[in-house]
Amino acid sequence: MFKGSLVALITPMRDDGSVDEKAYAALVDWQIKEGTQGLIPVGTTGESPTLSHQEHRRVVEIAIEVAHGRVPVIAGAGSNSTEEAIALTRHAKEAGADAALVVTPYYNKPTQEGMYLHFRAIAEAVELPIIIYNIPPRSVVDMSVETMGRLAQLHNIVGVKDATADLKRPLHTRRACGEDFCQLSGEDHTALAFNAAGGVGCISVTANVAPRLCGEMQAAWAEGKVARAMAVQNRLLALHDALFAETSPAPVKYAASLLGKTSERCRLPLAPISEATRARVAAAMTEAGLLN
Repeated sequence: MFKGSLVALITPMRDDGSVDEKAYAALVDWQIKEGTQGLIPVGTTGESPTLSHQEHRRVVEIAIEVAHGRVPVIAGAGSNSTEEAIALTRHAKEAGADAALVVTPYYNKPTQEGMYLHFRAIAEAVELPIIIYNIPPRSVVDMSVETMGRLAQLHNIVGVKDATADLKRPLHTRRACGEDFCQLSGEDHTALAFNAAGGVGCISVTANVAPRLCGEMQAAWAEGKVARAMAVQNRLLALHDALFAETSPAPVKYAASLLGKTSERCRLPLAPISEATRARVAAAMTEAGLLN
């Protein structure tokens, strides 16, 4: 259902911190024209924690409107409140999203049973494909393979965005959830290695500024052109490093500003990146051939 290079979209903002809808629409269109195979609005990279509910819904709607069926849209719809996650997932369905990306509940620190009940409640409330977003470094909880296997038995829980960087995980997830369970990497550095262990693509931060290269890498892998895929991976390595030198999405927004796609503005509590990181991002963009 979902495969290849998908992008965890940034949310462009004006210098005053308001959402720049025009820049966002242009970014979405550019991504599709550059070969991105799926759009993920208002995930972590889209600064979902600091968007109002109204802004969140509008950003999802713009992505769907601009995509116009050309590529799937997986709308961020997670929350540490089950009722809120249901409401966001319901809006995603009503707006025409192809699926919802639902993060494991952060801060609350639910047990495995709590996570199972949370996702089951969402799946039962809204008839829409759901991708589980497992990102222990941000949510503090880690969904076990066993819990994911239980959830995979629900017909509309169809896959996972795995941001654990544990390359044993997709092997065990495939065994527990079946070969049709859609495994997408959430970690740019290990995208190809994740595919080798059972994945079918990557929800990428780097694709915000290098959509064509990320798409070419995934396409080469899918075609069995391993050497070509690894060559692109090597070309992007310094950029991956730079874009996570400080808390994302601050570095990638700065990178996007160098391409004229948006301002570098993030909402507090994310601070402007340091001069050292700015220099590192610019150098990595140049090394990847994205800047002259």
